[in-house]
Amino acid sequence: MARNGYSVKIDDASRELSAKERVMYKDTACCVRLDEATKAGEVVIDIDMWVALSVHNENTADVDYHNYVIVDKDGTRCITGSNGFWNTFTDIWEDMSECEEPWTLTVYRKPSKNYSGKEFITCSIS
Repeated sequence: MARNGYSVKIDDASRELSAKERVMYKDTACCVRLDEATKAGEVVIDIDMWVALSVHNENTADVDYHNYVIVDKDGTRCITGSNGFWNTFTDIWEDMSECEEPWTLTVYRKPSKNYSGKEFITCSIS
């Protein structure tokens, strides 16, 4: 049950999490928000791991939604709720997670083809 109308659950993660990590990754207050950070330019992440979260927040228009945390090898946690980004990221992750070759993820904004004047975030391998 959600206390004060707000709760976060871990849906999935790229590896098994300790109890401390489960608590740490559900707290998203100190995460870099990719939707904001990409307004200043590309964000490059040297990925260590990722965590998918389900959020229940009775104080928002969308009461139930998802957030995705990407953790850099330096410990920086980046977060987004973009399902389009997540679809692209998980496709890359599936292909690259076992890769021995070094790689990073570049997150950037692109103009939407469907909504004039709007942008969305996406990513590619770098």
